[in-house]
Amino acid sequence: MIRAGIVGGTGYTGVELLRILALHPDVEVTVVTSRADAGIRVDALYPSLRGHIDAVFSLPEVENLSECDVVFFATPNGTAMLMAEALLARGVKVIDLSADFRLKDVKVWEKWYGMTHSSPDLVAEAVYGLPEVNREAIKKATLIACPGCYPTTVQLGFLPLIEHGLIDVDHLIADVKSGVSGAGRKAELATLMSETGESFKAYAASGHRHLPEIAQGLGLAAGKAVGLTFVPHLTPMIRGIHATLYGRSTADLSVVQDLYESKYADEPFVDVLPQASHPDTRNVRGSNVCQLAIHQPQGGKTIVVLSVIDNLVKGAAGQAIQAMNLMFGLEEKQGLAVIALYP
Repeated sequence: MIRAGIVGGTGYTGVELLRILALHPDVEVTVVTSRADAGIRVDALYPSLRGHIDAVFSLPEVENLSECDVVFFATPNGTAMLMAEALLARGVKVIDLSADFRLKDVKVWEKWYGMTHSSPDLVAEAVYGLPEVNREAIKKATLIACPGCYPTTVQLGFLPLIEHGLIDVDHLIADVKSGVSGAGRKAELATLMSETGESFKAYAASGHRHLPEIAQGLGLAAGKAVGLTFVPHLTPMIRGIHATLYGRSTADLSVVQDLYESKYADEPFVDVLPQASHPDTRNVRGSNVCQLAIHQPQGGKTIVVLSVIDNLVKGAAGQAIQAMNLMFGLEEKQGLAVIALYP
């Protein structure tokens, strides 16, 4: 039985980790930390976990976490980098759901995240945890940098075209919409449902901090820097991300459709829909699946890829557990074979 710890167990991502791991047949959650709620039973704060999680919130201390086989960091940016080295030295595997180890250029990370990186030496060691790209490396890793939710949606949508040179990588556009849970559980006026309900807006149009992460992944596939315009939007829903991806291509739609179906045929959590499909975020709500659909409007030179995920699952907790399964030699779908909630 794998002993798992969760640092930051009270945020949306932390609770989603608890929800999924509670029913994972090979995992026992032994440590759940929260500075604000230390000493309180987890199921007292989250009654939905009654009978499934028998743990008490504790302080995030290395000594307690060292008893785990793997520790998930569901924390704000800047936390995991303070503790990862000490845990790795004790033989604990680390899966970081924040952005601390995603960007290989530390200076770029410091620019976008506004702080000095405290563990730059670990950045090179970290494996980017997108299984559809780095499956073999993840199996051998001790430190995983889980992709962000926006980068997961966009990369899975664009990668087949880029890998086969069928799209102009100098002019890529990602128009992406997210539910409010992507902003986290903190109390913030701009993400209150009474503020976001009956409304819709773009934000960070001049530059979002997930932009360099997306560009890094797409650039590796292209073999050169890409030209990407990425504009996120906030929608009045709780869960879900919908990306509409645009690129110039002279490839025929049937060729592109075949390419996507072939690329993802053996991927357990990527579902390429038939031509002319329009995936809804509700199709994947609560599941670890990314659904894709490809279009070529008016048969022209623009390819449109529609990509949807649940930001808290394939965009965070589910993907982290998918990586954990690979790290420990488990069947990749273990604990994740959940059908999306409907309605």
